[in-house]
Amino acid sequence: MTVTCGIDWASDHHDVALVDHEGTLLARARITDDATGLQQLLDLLTTHGDSEDDPIPVAIETSRGLLVACLRATKRPIYAINPMAAARYRDRRAVARKKSDHLDAMVLANILRTDRAAHRPLPDDSELAQALAVLARAQQDAVWDRTQAGNKLRSHLREYFPGFLAAFQPRREGLCAKAARVVLAAAPTPEQAAKLTRTQLCSLLKKAGRQRHRGGSRTAPPGPPGSADAAASASRTGHGPPGHRSAETARRRLHQRRRSDRCCGGVF
Repeated sequence: MTVTCGIDWASDHHDVALVDHEGTLLARARITDDATGLQQLLDLLTTHGDSEDDPIPVAIETSRGLLVACLRATKRPIYAINPMAAARYRDRRAVARKKSDHLDAMVLANILRTDRAAHRPLPDDSELAQALAVLARAQQDAVWDRTQAGNKLRSHLREYFPGFLAAFQPRREGLCAKAARVVLAAAPTPEQAAKLTRTQLCSLLKKAGRQRHRGGSRTAPPGPPGSADAAASASRTGHGPPGHRSAETARRRLHQRRRSDRCCGGVF
């Protein structure tokens, strides 16, 4: 007799349903999300024919979590069913929109009973591969959260502080740049931003990591060939003409001082 298991998971408990090859409900239970609940689930599976050689497959609507990790450790086939697909199967069994955890567990068990070949089990990865998958998912979630927060901030600034948005949005990292966060924290309103002096603004940019010394930017790239920046770079490295080093040094200092003044005064 072929038995399949469906688990409707939640944050603190899980509903379990076991059905046979004809769709008859064999057992149902609600387990807790801890070691006691896992042992209760394994005992329930063993009672209905689960063995090491012929484990009962399990369908669940997630591929992460403590319960999934423990079930994968038992080397049994785990099928992570897409919630949207499970919702379509649910319509076949009930027309009411009322949600039932027990019904959802039965739907998942019947998905494996009827269409098991249409779904893929989770791969039997090593612990290292599973750890990499967890890190990749965490990084992806962090990127999504950052993008969502940036979109919300952009929407608010467009309505209440468009001048700040116009100043930092065209830059490389936009509102996610550290300079944007530091300046916005110091002057969160247009009135406070209008009161910032050039000295205060330069101090904020320096605090954000845009450190500059007397000669200009530490990381300013050399300009195109023939420009003053390119000549200054050649003079610093010792590859420029010896007779022009003193004149180019003076031109470099004047040019970079003007660039520093424009950078500090042109944010707003």
